[in-house]
Amino acid sequence: MILVQVTYRIKPYSVGFALLPLVVFAWLLAAECLAQGQSITSAAPAITDDLDRESLRGALRQSITYLEKLPPERIVGEQPRRLTAKEVLDSVAAFERLLDRWDCRACWLKELHARFDLIPSSSDPATETILFTGYYQPVVKASLVPTAEYAYPIYGKPADMIIAEQVKLTPAMSAEKVFGRLEAEKFIPYYSRREIDQQGILRGRGYEIAWVENPVDLFFLHIQGSGVLQLPDGRRLHVGYAAANGRPYRSIGRLLIDSGKVPQEEMSMQRLRRYFAEHPEEQNDIMAYNESYIFFRLLEEGPLGSLEVPLTPGRSIATDARLFPKGALAFATAEMPIVDGAGQLNGWQPFSRFVFNQDSGGAIRGAQRADLYFGTGTDAGAAAGYMNRPGKLYFVLLKNPSAAPVLKK
Repeated sequence: MILVQVTYRIKPYSVGFALLPLVVFAWLLAAECLAQGQSITSAAPAITDDLDRESLRGALRQSITYLEKLPPERIVGEQPRRLTAKEVLDSVAAFERLLDRWDCRACWLKELHARFDLIPSSSDPATETILFTGYYQPVVKASLVPTAEYAYPIYGKPADMIIAEQVKLTPAMSAEKVFGRLEAEKFIPYYSRREIDQQGILRGRGYEIAWVENPVDLFFLHIQGSGVLQLPDGRRLHVGYAAANGRPYRSIGRLLIDSGKVPQEEMSMQRLRRYFAEHPEEQNDIMAYNESYIFFRLLEEGPLGSLEVPLTPGRSIATDARLFPKGALAFATAEMPIVDGAGQLNGWQPFSRFVFNQDSGGAIRGAQRADLYFGTGTDAGAAAGYMNRPGKLYFVLLKNPSAAPVLKK
């Protein structure tokens, strides 16, 4: 059911004729439901999908790969309600079967409404709006040996880092990873960004896995959490998240806004880069403000999300891992930036599509945040850099989980 095919250059496109059959069907469905005494709430979203079936199926299979490895009764999320791995897997597997009817739009929608609930991310109307931002996989020039040109190290996980689990009993039992090191037999936070990058406290210990050309590229590689290293001999290597220093993520964009240096309406990744270029003397202090630091590993493929499965452009999202069900299918609606060939923002285009909760991030905290993965390279980065729009997120779950089909292996 290809309603609208988009590329990550994000050019303007028309949706009128493509969506007409779904609009007509929605009216017919509403009339039928009302005739039978059923209600359709004003909050129910209109179901359209602006991407293709194959990208949806590919992302779906990655969630199944993850969920099949978990004990069935493991809790994978607390919102919009507590869900087990089995409940999420059953819903995703049933949705996969439904994709066989994708080309018959009316049939597909009718069965979707009959078998699935679309549950808002929050039961409280005051918090059901989600702020959608974007992320991508940058391509960064790098070397596997330090040179005068490539002098800024990408570090792997240090040998002296300790990763522990902190358990909280109130208000509800929960566990969260904490990162630190031992000093005089005391567990203390790991080194900060300033200590690592500016004071060089890890330099020469053998933790370096590559070196890049400039500290700004390195900083944004940390923000994205994964990337592609373009080596001088033409080879490309994937790097992904290995660990973090456990210190809090602090937004440098918010810092520049609050200090009056950049207007809020202008803030984007592109605007941050421009500010660094115009004020190189401030780079160190601004970057050090965000004490969170990422350590990387070389990967065979990438990028991998926090579920250790490959991400799908336009289909994978990152949310707060403490809240929303890992691997779950959701329906997202918001606006997408329209970016021209020069990388400039030309406006906004509504979008709606099915997505999968397959990643998390230090900046994605709370029930009102979601990060949409845009893909790899310059075009993806341009769109992701501008993405900052309110929207809605609905989790797609079977109405009758006990009737879920057996998943074929």
